[in-house]
Amino acid sequence: MICLSKGTTTVNALPSFTPANPPQWVLSFDFDGTLVDHDGDPMVKPEFFYLMEEMRKSHRSIWGLNTGRTLTHALEGILEAKFMWLPDFIIAREREIYIRNEFGRWIGVAEWNKNCEKAHKGLFRRHKRRLQKIQKWVEGNTDAQWGSQVDEPAGIVASSEEEMSLILEHIDAQLPSRRSLSYQRNSIYLRFSHKKYHKGTALAELARLYQLGAEKTFTMGDGHNDTDMLDKSIAQYIACPANAHEEVKTHVLDNGGMVTTASASQGVIEALLEMLHQKEDERAYE
Repeated sequence: MICLSKGTTTVNALPSFTPANPPQWVLSFDFDGTLVDHDGDPMVKPEFFYLMEEMRKSHRSIWGLNTGRTLTHALEGILEAKFMWLPDFIIAREREIYIRNEFGRWIGVAEWNKNCEKAHKGLFRRHKRRLQKIQKWVEGNTDAQWGSQVDEPAGIVASSEEEMSLILEHIDAQLPSRRSLSYQRNSIYLRFSHKKYHKGTALAELARLYQLGAEKTFTMGDGHNDTDMLDKSIAQYIACPANAHEEVKTHVLDNGGMVTTASASQGVIEALLEMLHQKEDERAYE
C-alpha cells in the first residue's frame, strides 16, 4: 500500500492516460536535455507520447520524470514544453517522490518524503561548520556563487565546467570517506545532499511501491546527476541520448547500457524501441 501525504499540487491544463493498475513497468526520464530539448521545435517529439500510450496498452507501463527541478518548476516545464499528456509520477529535486492521482493532483509519498526531509535537516545541522569552510574556500578562490535558501541551504553555481571540476577536487578532499554528506552535480550546478537520497534510490523506492524491481525498470538521463539511476541494480535497461555529457556516455557504456545516435526525445524513442526489440528477441529464445 502506498501512503500519500495530504499536501497536493494540481495541474488541470493537460489530459492524462488511465493509469495502469497494477503497473508492470516503470519508465523514468530525466527532464532537461534528455526528454526535453529547449532549443527544439517541438521540445518533445509527439511520437514519444504516442509510444507512451502504446506501451501503456502493451506493457502496462507507467512513466514519469526524474529531475533535479522542484515539483513546481517541473510542472512549469511540462506546460512550457507543451506535453501532450501528464506523466504518472515525478521524482523532484533528485529525491522527492510524487504520484499523480485520478484528479490530476500531485501527491507526495508520505513516508519516503518525510524521512528524506528529516535526513536532510539533520545532515545540514551536523555539517554546518564543514559547509561554512567549503563556502569560504569557494568564495575566496573561485568565481563561483554560493547559494543558500530555506529548502536548499547549500549549493554552488560555477562559472564554467572547468571551474566546477576544480571545486569538486577541493570538496572531495574535505568530505570524510564514510560520509552522509554528499552532493549532486549537473554541469556547473551543485547541491549538497544526503548520500542515501538521490535519483537512483528514489526510483528504486518508486518501483518497490508497485512491487516491481530493476528487471522491470527503464531509465534514461544525460547529466552527472543521472549516474546514480543509470545503474543496473536500479534499472535493467539504462540509456543516455547522443547529447549526453561524455563522462555520462562512458558510465552508461561501462554499465552495459545504450548510447543513442539521436538526441533528446528522439533518442528516448530510439532507446525504448531498442528495449522492446530486445524483449521480443528474449521471448523468441524462450
